[in-house]
Amino acid sequence: MSNKKKVIVVTGGAGFIGSHLIEELVRDPKNQVISLDNYFTGSKKNHIKGALYRRGHTKDIARYITEKPDIIYHLGEYSRVAASLDEPALVWDLNINGTSGVLEFWRKTKCKLVYAGSSTKFNAPGENGVSGRDLAPYTWAKATNTELVKNYGQWYGLKYATVYFYNVYGPRERAGQFTGAYGTMIGTFKEAYLKNKPLPVRRPGTQTRAFTHVADTVAGIILAGQKGQGDNYGICAKETHSILEVAEMFGGKIIMLAQTKTSRSSEAIDSAKIKKLGWKQKHTLKQYIEEIKKSAK
Repeated sequence: MSNKKKVIVVTGGAGFIGSHLIEELVRDPKNQVISLDNYFTGSKKNHIKGALYRRGHTKDIARYITEKPDIIYHLGEYSRVAASLDEPALVWDLNINGTSGVLEFWRKTKCKLVYAGSSTKFNAPGENGVSGRDLAPYTWAKATNTELVKNYGQWYGLKYATVYFYNVYGPRERAGQFTGAYGTMIGTFKEAYLKNKPLPVRRPGTQTRAFTHVADTVAGIILAGQKGQGDNYGICAKETHSILEVAEMFGGKIIMLAQTKTSRSSEAIDSAKIKKLGWKQKHTLKQYIEEIKKSAK
């Protein structure tokens, strides 16, 4: 019986979702887990014992990963919608050049790839008629990359699974979205609540999201890696909440901020394809917020 370990590469492994994925993967002693991260939004604080960490750009993945991987989980991309309007060249570098490097590495190593697509491409056109994929440089790049992954799979006979996340929240989430940093909404609300500051809500506040816990998201990613093949593995909570509703769950004062060009609603999708692999939602946003409020007392 072979003692050879399964080599698993996680791009963006020092980030929010990537660190939780690695935390689960290293539980299996048969896995050798390697993170590649440029630390643009990742942090050494998110390092998990038992994994190997390498700093570098994904476009140079072949330089940093000399091992032959069994599977690559590609999460390491720029991931903010509104901010991407101000820095399209950075989005191009990280999400087009970077992912092109990963896909070429995938083609040459012939391993399996799990790509983290963006659910924004499924959003219906807003009042201005702009579809979800065309909202911003980020949404366009992500939608384009999902098509490229699918084509690489077809062109070269490669194994892959593309997963889609829906407003992921949970421990180690980044705060500060409304102060110019690359934060997320629940992380920002949590920070404001714990500091007894007003919760910042972008107008109109009625826009909805299907908030999905990071543990549920990671469970879906791993299932897709183990059993999935092809596109459209949506990992999504069944409940949707408006931004104002979420702020009211936290309680306290609310401050209304100007609407952005990328403000839109997103609905929960049918996660039937990932459910067929055995996925089940185990967490709700309401439970998570209640836990935060209890810990603050």
